[in-house]
Amino acid sequence: MASNERRGVSWEELPLERERDILREAMRLVETRLPPAWSARVDEAPRVGGRRRADAVMTLTAPDGERGRFVVEAKRLLTPRDVPQVLLQLNDLAHSQHSTMPTATMVVARYLPPSTRARLEEQGASYADATGNVRIVLNRPALFLRDRGADKDPWRGPGRPRGTLKGPSAARIVRALADCAPPLTVPELAGRSGASLGATYRVVEFLEREAIIERQHRGPIVDVEWRRLIERWSEDYGFQSSNLTVSCLQPRGLGALTNTLRAEDESRYALTGSLAAVRFAPYASPRLAMIYVDDLQQAIEHLDLRPVSTGANVLLAAGEYDVVFDRTLDIDGLRIVAPSQIAVDLLTGPGRSAAEAMALLDWMQAHESEWRQ
Repeated sequence: MASNERRGVSWEELPLERERDILREAMRLVETRLPPAWSARVDEAPRVGGRRRADAVMTLTAPDGERGRFVVEAKRLLTPRDVPQVLLQLNDLAHSQHSTMPTATMVVARYLPPSTRARLEEQGASYADATGNVRIVLNRPALFLRDRGADKDPWRGPGRPRGTLKGPSAARIVRALADCAPPLTVPELAGRSGASLGATYRVVEFLEREAIIERQHRGPIVDVEWRRLIERWSEDYGFQSSNLTVSCLQPRGLGALTNTLRAEDESRYALTGSLAAVRFAPYASPRLAMIYVDDLQQAIEHLDLRPVSTGANVLLAAGEYDVVFDRTLDIDGLRIVAPSQIAVDLLTGPGRSAAEAMALLDWMQAHESEWRQ
């Protein structure tokens, strides 16, 4: 249970508008999570190495008396895009200290979203936020401390969400960014995706904050971390959660199903999931077919399927996401969604799909020129 909840105070009741208040609350939460016989001392705004002030230095003392410390930076808000610059400044301060005491870096904020926490972990930095998301790593004295707080910003009020890739428009933009190599201007991206210019600008601004794309000032998008983009999209899009799906059985097996699909010319379909991924990155014998269709009832009849509640070997999906039919491929007589779509469907699919997704993403990384326009 988070410390704020133990006191009977909800996160939203703590205003925490000032960085000083954020710092003190985060340091308090870290102290309450230390192992027995460990102690902490926090010096606010000290001179570090005779240079500019850090927001704080926290010194931890182990039971045997060995000490280590963190140079701490407090932020009201921190996006993944801001992480490299903040850590650069913190590392400069840490290295400027004339001390034999081991010194590490820590960032604290009112709330750190999952993408920001992941970027901090990639860079080896410790962090804490006022909701109880805590990760403390110290080599000497040895300490690893982790706790989980809120998964969403409890202080964010109503209004258009800033941190989402939900909806068909966002899906079109994500797919275009993944499938089309930069450079791309925002109007070009809107044209390729089929989304409105306003929606495209909103998604681009969000992805810039997440440090997933890089855009020149008032210029084109020059870099896209497409793997992180697909993984981030999977938090807001899912084959089953974003579409209407029906579980079915093909009694004669998946071989009979693919033969029927090769002969299908009356309705629009696109194969995804394991049966599609195996054409690029074989992982294991597919046991489940995942198929996008226009009309669920028509597909059940044309493909000779039986709706079932258990024992399904076919999942049919239909919905608003027409982007799944963009840039499909004809492979071995089968209509297959683009690799970027297969990847997100596997990341959110049932069973062993997540492992198959990793294998496909690894293949995509090694063969980018073969699938990316």
